[in-house]
Amino acid sequence: MPTIVLASPKGGAGKTTSAVLLATELAQSGAAVAVIDADPNRNISEWATRPGRPDRLNVVSNVAEDTIIDQIEHAAATVPWVVVDLEGTASLVVSYAISMADLVIIPLQGSHLDARQAARAIRLIENQERAIRRPIPRAILFTRTSTAIQPRTLRYIRAELAEAGVPTFAVEIVDREAYRAIFSYGGTVAGLAGHGVSNLRSAIANARAFAAEVVERLRTLPQDRVA
Repeated sequence: MPTIVLASPKGGAGKTTSAVLLATELAQSGAAVAVIDADPNRNISEWATRPGRPDRLNVVSNVAEDTIIDQIEHAAATVPWVVVDLEGTASLVVSYAISMADLVIIPLQGSHLDARQAARAIRLIENQERAIRRPIPRAILFTRTSTAIQPRTLRYIRAELAEAGVPTFAVEIVDREAYRAIFSYGGTVAGLAGHGVSNLRSAIANARAFAAEVVERLRTLPQDRVA
């Protein structure tokens, strides 16, 4: 079963938000999902205590470097989908989780500081590939973007990534009030109806498109990597 890891050495890149959006969309589609909250901030664990968490979504906390491999293996043997949210640093927990991944998603905001940290994440993945002697699929996910403005810096970073042959998601996680509101109210983006959150329909469509692209990327992988 596929294990999807959200990784970036930089805090605030959008890992936790992206992990929750992906996990809730998968769960709402009818799949059972385990989210492994390996971020010491435990933001997903706190979100899970609020109302509205999908019944088919379970959050695993209390993750340590000597248990994370066992926890990922157990989750992958139990449910069809495993999503791992990592801390914003380089550590053994991060390295071990990456080594177990079928797909690593690297969130990146449109700044050169974030791009440098994304490059660090890619180097870490490459080192893990050498250690375990198999390729680890990865892709950059642009987060907190705007539908109205495409800054020159973001265009430049896109061009650099394309020239370097770094895979990037076609879908971006747009900066939406709804993606902050789920951590206040709990539950899913669709469950925010009635809370007065702006542009909710667009936020729902964006989250669904992101989850759909993740599924499609996994479908293109060799089947022995996601079985």
